[in-house]
Amino acid sequence: MTTLNLGVVGNCSFSALIDPKGRYLWSCLPRFDGDPVFNGLLTGEDEPAEGVFSINLEGLAETEQFYEPNTAVLVTRLHGQSGSLEIRDFAPRFFWRDRIFRQQTLVRRVRPIAGTPRISVRCRPTFSYGKSNPQITHGSNHVRYVGPEMTLRLTTDAPIDYVLDETRFNLSAPIDFILGPDETLTGSVADTARDFEERTCAYWRNWVSGLALPFEWQEAVIRAAITLKLCTYEPTGAIIAAMTTSIPEAPNSGRNWDYRFCWLRDAFFVVRALNSLGTVQTMENYFRYLMDLVADADGGHLQPVFGIGRERDLVEEVLENFGGYRGMGPVRCGNQAHEHYQHDVYGNVILGAAQIFFDRRIQMKPTITDFHLLEQAGEQAYKVYSLPDAGMWELRSRSRVHTSSSLMCWAACDRLANIADRIGEMARVRYWRERAEEIKEKILAESWSEKRKAFVESFGGETLDASVLLMAEVGFLDPRDPRFVSTVDQLEKTLANGPYMLRYEAADDFGKPEVSFNICAFWRLDALTRIGRREEAREIFEALLKTRNPLGMLSEDTHPVTGEMWGNYPQTYSMVGIINGARRLSKPWESVV
Repeated sequence: MTTLNLGVVGNCSFSALIDPKGRYLWSCLPRFDGDPVFNGLLTGEDEPAEGVFSINLEGLAETEQFYEPNTAVLVTRLHGQSGSLEIRDFAPRFFWRDRIFRQQTLVRRVRPIAGTPRISVRCRPTFSYGKSNPQITHGSNHVRYVGPEMTLRLTTDAPIDYVLDETRFNLSAPIDFILGPDETLTGSVADTARDFEERTCAYWRNWVSGLALPFEWQEAVIRAAITLKLCTYEPTGAIIAAMTTSIPEAPNSGRNWDYRFCWLRDAFFVVRALNSLGTVQTMENYFRYLMDLVADADGGHLQPVFGIGRERDLVEEVLENFGGYRGMGPVRCGNQAHEHYQHDVYGNVILGAAQIFFDRRIQMKPTITDFHLLEQAGEQAYKVYSLPDAGMWELRSRSRVHTSSSLMCWAACDRLANIADRIGEMARVRYWRERAEEIKEKILAESWSEKRKAFVESFGGETLDASVLLMAEVGFLDPRDPRFVSTVDQLEKTLANGPYMLRYEAADDFGKPEVSFNICAFWRLDALTRIGRREEAREIFEALLKTRNPLGMLSEDTHPVTGEMWGNYPQTYSMVGIINGARRLSKPWESVV
């Protein structure tokens, strides 16, 4: 049965997901939101015939999978009666001629490690979202897969006839595969693959060596940081929410969405987490992306999600030719959320940009023009903070004045005041402080429910929502404030199930939620730590780490009964939670060394 026990390889321009058998089940080209040329994850079949790239070991009995330490190089070992083999998968990323080399290329290095394993190779990309099979041509050392809009070339030193016919043969010596653009290699396949791997490993190990790690849970943090880095689209600075589309949030729920785009909310949390580890290049790239969006904003309005090339129209459609993950459709391409009004977006934009005005490590210095552009987003936040919207959970059939949206509008004004103070614009400090205070008073008056003894999900509402936990994280309230402490207590009673946490208690467009939303569980332990319940938070954190798959990854949701992962994968929100939790809860280095 297909699961989300999938390895991730990529190079900050595209990615691929690989299952424990070493099968490529998902990869979009030429970028994250492109055509899924490998799409076996969504065909609805346990053994997909098309949309896969696999090294099939005869009599497969056992598998193991792990990453080369501190890298994005995935190692899969297959064991069978005839022998064992090792597959090393990666997408090349390294410095070459004073710039980053990150070609849309996948490299597979296969070698026997015991006996004489008998294998066959199946490389069956499709095109046009699975609707078109390629025309195939070949030469003495390559196969070309020709589609309507792109051509892929597989260059290999494996017997080309065996690759074409998927014929079994004895793996008596190492073989290599390089799949990418339709270009001739300048060197041999083996030399190129080896050189790419050595350089790629060196790049990632050097990047990891610059991380400011907490003392505890270092391996978990390193894997989360590499995964977040892999979810960045370096050419523009965009950050995707996840690499997949249409993995259901819960079994047969219909909650199937396309997450291969840049939500400004999610991206802010990614940037903040990576900043906390001392890596600021992502923030600098994302700042450029943000400022272009703000400059393009029509009358100040910003939609909550954009394409990774700043595309506005992410028209949602259902792909009827795909059966869906485990046969649970629909499979969607595009996301209707681009049409939504989600007022928290303005706070997320300004929070995502604020640090660059204060951080001396950033080479690119923001200007007064940048500040004035952000003020346009602030003006929009002030204009809409008490107006109904779809909220951060993107409800499609109802609109309310959501507390979390108003909270982030407050954060927009508050941070603009801080930035103004930093750059010496004192009149603007007063201007934005007054607006922040007005919004704060409104939230405190309208979102507190005496009946529930908690801040609730909307102005005048009565239902609970985990998003109000962000009040402490963004500095809206002192976490020891009795109202916040009471809110945490009530949320735990209503939404918590062991270490897990639902998003909200009210039914939505699809009924009542049944799975834990992982980031909410991390918000909970963060809140517990802030209000002094540190040991409880550590227990929850340790339990949440056990829900990761064997490679250290999390998807969007976890089923509180089965512990199974659901929702799009890998989910940046969830990986952010690992980093934030470890940093907040770890023993200090000084206590041990």
